[in-house]
Amino acid sequence: MSFFSFELDPALAADPVFDLHKRGKMEISCTVPLSSRDDLSRAYTPGVARVCEAIAADPELAADYTWTANTVAVVTDGSAVLGLGNIGPKAAMPVMEGKAVLFKQFGGVDAIPICLDTQDVEGIIAVVKALGPSFGGINLEDISAPRCFEIERRLDEALDIPVFHDDQHGTAVVVLAALRNAVALLGRRFADLRVVISGAGAAGVAITNMLIAAGLQGANVIVCDSQGIIHADRPGLTGTKAALAQGTNYSGRTGGIKEALIGADVLIGVSGGQIGESALAGMAPDGIIFALANPTPEVPPALAHKYAAIVATGRSDFPNQINNVLAFPGIFRGALDARATRITERMKVAAAEAIAEVVADELRADAIVPSALDPRVAPAVAEAVARAAEGDGVARFVARPAVPAALV
Repeated sequence: MSFFSFELDPALAADPVFDLHKRGKMEISCTVPLSSRDDLSRAYTPGVARVCEAIAADPELAADYTWTANTVAVVTDGSAVLGLGNIGPKAAMPVMEGKAVLFKQFGGVDAIPICLDTQDVEGIIAVVKALGPSFGGINLEDISAPRCFEIERRLDEALDIPVFHDDQHGTAVVVLAALRNAVALLGRRFADLRVVISGAGAAGVAITNMLIAAGLQGANVIVCDSQGIIHADRPGLTGTKAALAQGTNYSGRTGGIKEALIGADVLIGVSGGQIGESALAGMAPDGIIFALANPTPEVPPALAHKYAAIVATGRSDFPNQINNVLAFPGIFRGALDARATRITERMKVAAAEAIAEVVADELRADAIVPSALDPRVAPAVAEAVARAAEGDGVARFVARPAVPAALV
């Protein structure tokens, strides 16, 4: 019985979205019977002590005899939530719960949302490192740039389980898949594309790095931020942007987005800023525009179609949605199945290629990526990622007897 009663705003009470979220979107359930004294003695004391002792003697057994082999922490500090910005940890929880249920629905991965009441880099790293033994992987979510880069890098170095910042790499994986299929549909060569990326935050940096890793020539990539084109002679660049400048825009082009787009084949928007028609008019004919800002794309699709043969957005109400759910459930499913120690660049490229391949025989200008609900995607991605993990030497396939001697 509750001693408290809260009146919800009538407008919210009538909103079916609030009905769906009431008391959260997930729960913990038991996977073993607890209906007899024998059940209790095996699941808890005294039987559980035998399992604890075996794991203490051989920590690798934790993956076989606890939930960790199939469980991911979804960690945020609430500093960059969707298009809402820095709304804090409590307000971020509905998004993290949503991420967790997507993990379960599409990848069969158990995920626990963890919203941290700190935005201090050292504090976040310390907490996640301390939580590491409870999980088989860490999915960082909605942490603002540039802090997200250091947090991911240092956790990846410190932990022996996969650490993956989905806002960076999940977006990049799906963009690469979509671009692969767009190029195939238009009969272009991927390596020859002239690409402009509008936005040098978490997603923009990861997309740039992934496209180059997949074979795009860095010389033909131009990245823009709110100050214009990033180039090696521009003063005041942060460490991340300085690295971008060294690996892209070899011609040293300067100016703003309008100058960047002159002759470009591809525009990828991950900035949220609007791009005007006069800038689009400078693109090469029959181009490709991915305007991925939510809820308002950098280029309205109707306008984008005037200058591009293929258009994608981040929204579900337009064709060609670039949706991270195509990537992260399968990536973690494959990484967990391989018991990978980390997620490598080749594993991410393999994930992108698997996503693209799912619809390779069904390509249309308005269908260059699978639907977010396509059941073929996660298994294909998981298999490709696990194979790539083995090829990169980060998989831990340890042959073990069905019941270790310590438990007999």
